[in-house]
Amino acid sequence: MDNPASVTILHLMALDADIIIVGGGLNGPCLALALADAGLSSIVIDALPEPERASDVFDGRSYALALASTRLLEAIGIWEDLASKSQPILEIKASDGRAGEGASPFFLHFDHAEIEEGPMGYMLEDRHLRQALLAEIAASDRITHMPGTRVVGQSTDGPASVTLADGRVLTAQLLVGADGRNSETAARAGIGREGWDYGQTALVSCLTHELPHHGIAHQFFMPAGPLAILPLPGNRSSIVWSESHARAAEIEAMDDAGYLEALRPAFGDFLGDIHLEGARFAYPLALTVAERFVDQRLALIGDAAHGVHPIAGQGLNLGLRDIGALAEVLVDAKRRGEDIAAINVLERYQQWRRFDTAALAAATDFVNKLFSNDNPLLRLGRDLGMGAISAAPSLRRSFIREAAGLTGDVPRLLQGRPL
Repeated sequence: MDNPASVTILHLMALDADIIIVGGGLNGPCLALALADAGLSSIVIDALPEPERASDVFDGRSYALALASTRLLEAIGIWEDLASKSQPILEIKASDGRAGEGASPFFLHFDHAEIEEGPMGYMLEDRHLRQALLAEIAASDRITHMPGTRVVGQSTDGPASVTLADGRVLTAQLLVGADGRNSETAARAGIGREGWDYGQTALVSCLTHELPHHGIAHQFFMPAGPLAILPLPGNRSSIVWSESHARAAEIEAMDDAGYLEALRPAFGDFLGDIHLEGARFAYPLALTVAERFVDQRLALIGDAAHGVHPIAGQGLNLGLRDIGALAEVLVDAKRRGEDIAAINVLERYQQWRRFDTAALAAATDFVNKLFSNDNPLLRLGRDLGMGAISAAPSLRRSFIREAAGLTGDVPRLLQGRPL
């Protein structure tokens, strides 16, 4: 626990900001905007140069945003402009499958109309979200953005401080690590990670197709790993295609024509002819969770705290739930006159987020292991299970609300309420 004398001295010091956020991708700027609206200042340090971060080139990357996540984006002032660039997810269909054989007759079908709160979520291209965040933080007088800047050292003795590659030292009450799965912020604090390699690589790209998708997201569970087909505006879809490391390396080495030829047996022809749009990406899949989310005057959010299997499309949504929880804890502490970076305050955030993170990590891990095989007994059992869930309205509604981010202890921002 912080020494009371050191806290008093800290309040008398001239700090550069209330919070320093290391990581300028998506979670860092979102947190800065949430805190700015409540009167807290921050410095967002981004290792990438601004032209690269702000590029308008479509690179194939997109996100499935739960309904609750869009409420947070609305609360921080960016969703109104993004809504017209997004694709509502109106239905989700999930089924077993084998390449070249089509889907199993037993499948899960979720329709947004069953929850009467709008679409279950929205698909949004990475470039649109990045540009909206950059524009909004540039317009805020409580946020200092430092693109093309690297942190080489940090300290949380006394005030939190970071040392930049050019030798400058910045100070704040709290340091937040939003710098991804290989978080140097966490490593410098001595925070280890737990997890394992899934033996799978996700091949990510965007396709144009001949027929409309009607806002339906598809999840085909193949023996080597799941194939997600996620609707984008127009006759376009984002795919997240999981294969073994070896097979994925073979596919990634192919030209675009070979890539599509390898994909077609799994993808099928239900959307007509398909073509690639934008770049292709490959991400090794692993479960990785930080041993703790907080330390002295330090908190971790997003992938710096946890990385789960993309089988449920919840990676960014988990990070936005972190942001909603941390912002709420900090703002409430400030209003009570507490030191926002005191360990007992930060532990409220950790306690709030650890269970949700552990539950989702366990669920995605279990589903991936259950479906990423061709065991006939497991296949029969899971197909019958999916058929039973589809036939039970109350169970379907529970799954839909879970996918939309409407269950559990939801932070105020994700409920669409102000801090």
